[in-house]
Amino acid sequence: MTTPEQIREIFKKYKTIAVYGMSKNREKPAHTVPAYLLLQGYTVIPINPSAEEILNRKCYPTMKAVEETIDILEVFRPSDEAPDIVREAVERKRERGDIAVIWLQEGIINDVARRLAEEAGIAFVQDRCMYKEYRRLSQ
Repeated sequence: MTTPEQIREIFKKYKTIAVYGMSKNREKPAHTVPAYLLLQGYTVIPINPSAEEILNRKCYPTMKAVEETIDILEVFRPSDEAPDIVREAVERKRERGDIAVIWLQEGIINDVARRLAEEAGIAFVQDRCMYKEYRRLSQ
């Protein structure tokens, strides 16, 4: 379980968030949450193979294709996809040395993914909304 202090530290320490499964649909949380974080001064990197650009930001088809350094990988994909996404993140961390945190959005829970991340030394948050946590902890 991630404590409020740990989450506050994540928001303070890390500023570049790659959003795996970011949506073009302005009505979906996978669009509105990253849009809010962008307004708070975070660098947001969309990952979505079906878009070239979201929120006027270059969109990457895969995590591996992202050129910038990733601090936080925020995941908006079904829970059963989380282990494969975490394996990809662990491989990237080995190759590039980035990805300090993997954050599964509210409603996304997978303990296999948690174990894989923690074994690789990556902080892990699951079933929490970055928008709600940011608002709650920045008051």
